[in-house]
Amino acid sequence: MKTTKSTTASTKTKSAKTPSKSKGNTKSSAAEGLRELFVDSLKDIYWAEKALTKALPKMAKKATSENLVNTINDHLTVTEEQVARLEEVFELIGEKATAKKCDAMEGLIKEGESIMTETAEGAVRDAGIIAASQKIEHYEIASYGTLAAYAQTLGEDEALALLQQTLEEEKEADTLLTEVAYNNINFEAASDEDLENEEE
Repeated sequence: MKTTKSTTASTKTKSAKTPSKSKGNTKSSAAEGLRELFVDSLKDIYWAEKALTKALPKMAKKATSENLVNTINDHLTVTEEQVARLEEVFELIGEKATAKKCDAMEGLIKEGESIMTETAEGAVRDAGIIAASQKIEHYEIASYGTLAAYAQTLGEDEALALLQQTLEEEKEADTLLTEVAYNNINFEAASDEDLENEEE
């Protein structure tokens, strides 16, 4: 009888330890999975930023407002710096800088190209370019916000600082585009449409 009790106690001890061990493995697996998601998301935005460096000059060429052209060109310079910053983030976390096609950015750029093709040169097209640009900025703001959260959770403090810097730049770009739109372009576009309606 004593032997049975001892065996039972031993079994209970082993049984009590098992969940704790499993919990530890779950946490480790979750951290590993989050890191993979972090790296994958970095590759995604890296492709997106590089694609944007090719799309922005086309937008600037199609824009007519000097203010808008300057805003786009300024953001092109910033975007090129952001590409280099992402490469630094890859290096900090011990990964090779690799681009993975971003379907979302590809779609947003194509939408912008359609707007430039389908609208007449002038304020209406400029308004369309701003709308397309802001959709891109909002996507980037969401992406960098998420990447910053991942970096913080994973304890990648240096990478976090760089990602937050880019996040603030994207927010600033969105604000500048709004200012350009409200200062003159949207009002000019509305006037152009009114004139067209009167002519009809």
